[in-house]
Amino acid sequence: MFTQAPSRILFSKTRQRSVTVLVLAAATFSLLFASPAFATDAPSHQPSNQTTTKTPDNVGIRLTEVPESLANDPRARLYIIDRVAPGTTFSRAVEISNDSPNAHLIDVYASGASISAAAFIGSEGSTANELSTWVSLSTPQLSLAKRLVGTVVATIAVPADASAGERYAVIWAQVHTPNKATGITTVNRVGIRIYLSIGEGGAPASSFEIKSLAATREADGTPTVKALVINTGGRALDISGELNLTDGPGGSSAGPFAVTLGTTLAIGATDPVKIKLPRALPAGPWLATLTLHSGLLAETASATIEFPDIGTNPPVPATRSTPLLVWVLPAIIAVLLIAAALGLWRLNIRRNKLVIGEPSKPRRKRIGNKRHAPRH
Repeated sequence: MFTQAPSRILFSKTRQRSVTVLVLAAATFSLLFASPAFATDAPSHQPSNQTTTKTPDNVGIRLTEVPESLANDPRARLYIIDRVAPGTTFSRAVEISNDSPNAHLIDVYASGASISAAAFIGSEGSTANELSTWVSLSTPQLSLAKRLVGTVVATIAVPADASAGERYAVIWAQVHTPNKATGITTVNRVGIRIYLSIGEGGAPASSFEIKSLAATREADGTPTVKALVINTGGRALDISGELNLTDGPGGSSAGPFAVTLGTTLAIGATDPVKIKLPRALPAGPWLATLTLHSGLLAETASATIEFPDIGTNPPVPATRSTPLLVWVLPAIIAVLLIAAALGLWRLNIRRNKLVIGEPSKPRRKRIGNKRHAPRH
């Protein structure tokens, strides 16, 4: 919301309209190009429509609410990715479902986690780390009959003396399934990741770069593209995306091909992202265009590659592409608003010429049918 302080300068109505349009143009421009704000208090929530993640026993888990400040971020519907100040306490509702034909006693607990070799890894069992000790659950177990759901509230209480930085943990739903015939009990669990950034003020900016693309052919003959990606920001990233191939043999094209999921880049890490392609794909050369996402972030880069008969060709530096809509649409809106403001400003000058600098000429008086100039 923008407000204008009262002024003692008097404007004509036309000038008021000109000033209003200029203020709106400036406000719109700042909204289009300013960095997003982040909340540092315990965030407010709205419902989540996230799909449930399930174990082989059809026991599932999902978040049922996300912070309003992250409502448009797809990662916030999958994981807890908040930024909070030391001393903050907040909660999340987690839905656990039993879609199996059998009743289950489900253990619910938090454990530590880490990021290593481009993977988010939950600790074995209930092994704790600093963040997991800050997590408390409304119940440690849920007894769910078949086709029923239950809710567990996870509360995260960050100590007032917590140091700045990002920490990782998992909230698990775990089920034990005994096999009476073999006497073996199978343990399956499914969880929700926690990426918690601690610190005053807004969250560190997230960013990444696609440095190069390399064409490789695996031992079984599968062509694969390996993209070298660098996390240049201050938050961990979960990478997804797609690859398109154009300008191939005979002008052919192929794709899109999905990025292999499960790649998580730690802060400052440089790791490969893989895209597996059909075996029948010609060797090329191809113009490979890769678009990667992490939440609301997106980067696109391209390079000309050719697949070897076996092994890996040298990586080719990637050329970054900026989607037109990222800057063209805001620029067009800003130009139109400024043009409208200038148009009204010029119209205002014309209408106020007589008032500002052109004194009116004396009018002749009419007496009967004759005109007489006024006496001086």
